[in-house]
Amino acid sequence: MESSGVMAAEAKKESNISIVWRRLRKNKLAVAGLIIIALLVLIAIFAPLIAPYDYAEQDLTNTFAPPSREHLLGTDDLGRDELSRLIYGTRQSLQIGVFSVAIATVLGTTLGVFAGFYGGKVDILLMRFLDIYQSIPGLLLSIALATSLGPGLNNAIIAIGVSTMSVYARIIRASLLKVRSMEYIEAARAINATDFRIVMKYALPNAIAPLLISITMNIGNSILAASMLSFIGLGAQPPVAEWGAMLTAGKDFIRTHGSLITYPGIAMVISVLSFNLLGDGLRDALDPRLKN
Repeated sequence: MESSGVMAAEAKKESNISIVWRRLRKNKLAVAGLIIIALLVLIAIFAPLIAPYDYAEQDLTNTFAPPSREHLLGTDDLGRDELSRLIYGTRQSLQIGVFSVAIATVLGTTLGVFAGFYGGKVDILLMRFLDIYQSIPGLLLSIALATSLGPGLNNAIIAIGVSTMSVYARIIRASLLKVRSMEYIEAARAINATDFRIVMKYALPNAIAPLLISITMNIGNSILAASMLSFIGLGAQPPVAEWGAMLTAGKDFIRTHGSLITYPGIAMVISVLSFNLLGDGLRDALDPRLKN
C-alpha cells in the first residue's frame, strides 16, 4: 500500500509538470525565448569551437577592419575579431546572470524561510532589516559593493547577488505565510517532523513557483546590471570579453565605428528579452487560476 501511494504521488507530480509544460508550449513567445536561451547556452558552452579566433588575439595591422570573409563582423581598435569576442562574451554574460541570481536566491530564500515559517518576532526583525536594506537603491548598492570588493568579474557577481537578495526573501516569505497553515504542514508537525524536514520536503516545494518566475526574469536584469558595472569599470576587466566591457571599449569610437557598440547592444537586448519572455510564459503556465 505504501509503495502504491508513493507511485501515485510521483505520477501526480509528473502530471503537474506535464501540465505546466503543455501550457508553456501554447505560448509561442515563451517557446521562442526558451529556444533562444538554449542557443545562447550552447554558444557559451562551445565558444572555443565556434569562435573563429581567440577573443584576446590582437592584430594591430588590421584595426577597425570592416566586415569581411576573414572577420564577419569586423575588428575593434586592437584588431580583435568582433564576432569571436561576442561569442565569448555570451559565456561571461550568462555566467554573471546565472551565478549572481543563484547567490541572491540562496541568501534571499534563507531569510525568507526564517521570516515566513517562524513568523512572530523573527519575521518582524528580518522584515525591518530588509526594509532598511531596500531603502538603498539597488543600483547604488551594487556599485558600492563592487567598489569595496574591487573591480573584477567575480566581485561583480557577488555584488549583484547580494544587492538583489531582498526580492527573493520577500517572495518566499509571502509564499510560506500562506503554506504554513495548510493541513499537510500540520500533519507533518503532528508526526514530530523536524522544522528542516517540513521546510525542505513540504513547505518550499509548494511555495517555489513564484520564485522560479522571478529567477527566470531576473537573470536578464542581472546581465544588464553586470554590463552597467563593466561599463563604469567595476565589472569584467580587459582583455576579458563581456558585452558590457565591449560597450565600454567601443564608446570612444561611437561616431566613427558605431558597430563596436551595436553588436554587443543587440546581443544584450536579445538575451534579456528572451529571459523576460520565458518568465512571462512560466508565470502564465504556473498560475493556478488558469487550470480551469
